[in-house]
Amino acid sequence: MSAGQSTKKIALKYLALGDSYTIGEAVPASDRYPMQLVHLLRSGGMMIDDPEIIATTGWTTDDLLSGIKNYPFHSPYDLVTLLIGVNNEYQGKSLTDYESGFRMLLKKGIELAGGNSSHVIVLSIPDYAYTPFAKESDTKAISFAIDNFNLVNKKIATEMLCGWLDVTMESRKVKGDGSLLASDGLHYSGKEYAIWAKNLLPLVQAALHLA
Repeated sequence: MSAGQSTKKIALKYLALGDSYTIGEAVPASDRYPMQLVHLLRSGGMMIDDPEIIATTGWTTDDLLSGIKNYPFHSPYDLVTLLIGVNNEYQGKSLTDYESGFRMLLKKGIELAGGNSSHVIVLSIPDYAYTPFAKESDTKAISFAIDNFNLVNKKIATEMLCGWLDVTMESRKVKGDGSLLASDGLHYSGKEYAIWAKNLLPLVQAALHLA
């Protein structure tokens, strides 16, 4: 480098893949967990762009696969998060179908992270059985199914050397704390997503060697 030249720091890129929990159904954009995570990282001195979010309420693994098929990605991303599966369970899709779709999505996530699996973090599926939305449903059956779906995504994340964060146990606390719920009685509030972001932070710091 010649005298007078300086290096320009490049902001990191973050891609968040998912469904209603990632897009933040019923909360402001600033309350989404990916956005709150970025705010935490910035407060720690990291230069990072706003999250690039590919997520839609109601999406299953198949829907997300279709949604990313022709998306103009700006890879490689420094961080990729994936949270998907509640609609597979809700729509009665099989664990076998979920495993197949989830595996394809995680492979794509790793590819988009430049092949660096440690920069990809999976979030477990929250348990909506504890929300007012499910009060007339068989909540024990819902929780049992969600647990089984999470065994699948954790197994695949571990096999592929990706990070994995349990938000399911945290999501069950809404039964005793309505402030963790969004106004629709099904999704989560910014307060709950702030907890997810706080719990994600050390995993991200470790993955990006910032801890």
